[in-house]
Amino acid sequence: MGTALITGGSSGIGLEYARQLAAMGHGLVLVSNQEEQLRDAAAELSAEYGVPVEWLYLDLSTQGCAQKMLEFCDSKNLEVDILINNAGIFFMEYLGSRNLQKARTMVNLHVAAITECCILFGERMKARGAGHILIMSSMTADIPAPGIAVYSASKAYLKSFGLGLSYELAPFGVSVTTILPAAVDTGLYHLGPRMRKTGRRLGLVQSPETLVRKALRAMFRGRRIRRPGALNLTVPFLVRLLPSRLIDRLGMKWMNSD
Repeated sequence: MGTALITGGSSGIGLEYARQLAAMGHGLVLVSNQEEQLRDAAAELSAEYGVPVEWLYLDLSTQGCAQKMLEFCDSKNLEVDILINNAGIFFMEYLGSRNLQKARTMVNLHVAAITECCILFGERMKARGAGHILIMSSMTADIPAPGIAVYSASKAYLKSFGLGLSYELAPFGVSVTTILPAAVDTGLYHLGPRMRKTGRRLGLVQSPETLVRKALRAMFRGRRIRRPGALNLTVPFLVRLLPSRLIDRLGMKWMNSD
């Protein structure tokens, strides 16, 4: 079935990508900066699904990380048929010198690392005439807002980059799919079990399992853009209707209550 490389594959949505791809019979390469979780996830997935699983402990916000991943795969004689660009971070704060390093890390991880991964692994896929690349963007790519200025901007870059790259690689048999999910039931949202259950029942929050299933279906079908989640149908449109002054006030109210 080939090999799938998943960044951020040791936990959360990345681990769910690993599970579902392993269940299909794909070998795995898991990459993240969580060494113990990587080791445990690799052992668990290999035992449960009977597929080969390699793992690489690597800080994906550092310069040259994409080249290191490529060299690691070459050292294992692995050809990556599926590249899942999932690794990411999130913070919701007004920007200033105190969080400049977090902003720099986010840009390196969301923009530089993913761009380089897509170029290097995409070139190999292009030469073979086959392959799939998936990029995890976000609904916030369409709704820049106070507190998430760098996050939404980096996700907007991924949306544009993924679409442009899909046109470059499609003639060579390589698909590029960019996913813009709405709310996902992960630790990112500090909600109680009752609220999380209600959100799922109403379709406002989707489970990682549902998100990944929809994303992989879109990828294998060659979709260029996919926006899973009910909130994608309403929130970006409603935010665009809000007066700028109201957004300013809402942001200031949130900042002052922090």
